Amino acid sequence: MPAPRTLGRLSVLHSWAGIVTGLLLFIVCLSGAVLVFRHEIDLWANPSLARLPRSERPAPLDTVLAQLHQRYPGATVESIALPDAVNPNYFAWVREPGTPAHRRTKVALRSDSGAVVGPVDNQLGQFLRMLHVFLFFGPRTIVGFLGAVMLVLIGTGIVIHRKILAELFTQRWGRSPRVVLSDLHKCTGIWGLGFHLLIATTGAWMGLAPLFERGYQYLSLGTAAESMASAAARQSAAAAAAAIAASMPSLDALHAAAQRAVPGLRTRQVSLRRWGSSTAEVGFGGHLDNHLGSTARVEFDAATGLLKNLRDPRSRGFWSQVDSLMEPLHFGDFGGLALKWLYFMLGLSAALLALSGTLIWLDMRQQRQRAAQARVAAPAHGPPVAG
Repeated sequence: MPAPRTLGRLSVLHSWAGIVTGLLLFIVCLSGAVLVFRHEIDLWANPSLARLPRSERPAPLDTVLAQLHQRYPGATVESIALPDAVNPNYFAWVREPGTPAHRRTKVALRSDSGAVVGPVDNQLGQFLRMLHVFLFFGPRTIVGFLGAVMLVLIGTGIVIHRKILAELFTQRWGRSPRVVLSDLHKCTGIWGLGFHLLIATTGAWMGLAPLFERGYQYLSLGTAAESMASAAARQSAAAAAAAIAASMPSLDALHAAAQRAVPGLRTRQVSLRRWGSSTAEVGFGGHLDNHLGSTARVEFDAATGLLKNLRDPRSRGFWSQVDSLMEPLHFGDFGGLALKWLYFMLGLSAALLALSGTLIWLDMRQQRQRAAQARVAAPAHGPPVAG
């Protein structure tokens, strides 16, 4: 059992870590709870899209791309999302001429014919993603740091509240608001402990792993790592500058090649870069049959059809396979709607922890202030001194 001094220090660490990051943790946890339905939100907000027919044999990608170019002449098609178990339609992200570089139009297309339905006005899913992953101002490292803080809060909370089993069913509803809130805070933390550990660990991993990876590359390769990054940036800029109009191969043929390169690939997203030029690139990303990993991806030089990059978690090392599990475990999009509702409820419990912890700290602070004021006022109202 930790010494009283150690417990006191852990309690102070727990309190200050929670109060400093409480508001941000509440925002991240609440937005993350809703974000588990990111693929359903647009359909719920646009019921007409959900009523469109689902095709067992969706229209070819070439047809979808041709329809987009016909409807939005001169626009840049940046990515296409394929129909899946949740969404019966194609979605595409289009950057129209004259619009800012960061602005995209999300367009829905019928899966049976590839015909353009129109822009999707409600993009709450993307809004929540930007809020949850980047807090709008990024980088993702900030949210990763919050995941690490959440792990500290969980660890110190376990040590502080050592009688976990005894507190599983301790909820004194008839007591003062502070006691009720304190019991609710502890019960929520205990019942959701496994989920909170999972969310904090995967969130910290996704946010901080790239930072540690870059640090490792810098320490192991020195200035060579910076030179490689600069060279890649210059190469990308040079490719964009050297791009000239060129005829493109069939997008469906490239998709078939990607599925041959990675057997079992269930493509969810097609990304297009400089399509229609001599330096065009195309990438196919998605899940794998009978595999939880979500980072399978194949990239081609679109103008020549040559394979540029292939990422198959099944053929990589242990840590790469672990990395491929982080996103599906974090967002819970691998077990159907029932699992998403479970993630939603437990995500709300994490937000409740952040909120209740902050309220408890503020209440205790007010109590300490009142006690200090009472001690100061006590001598002035004490018994008279005999003359």
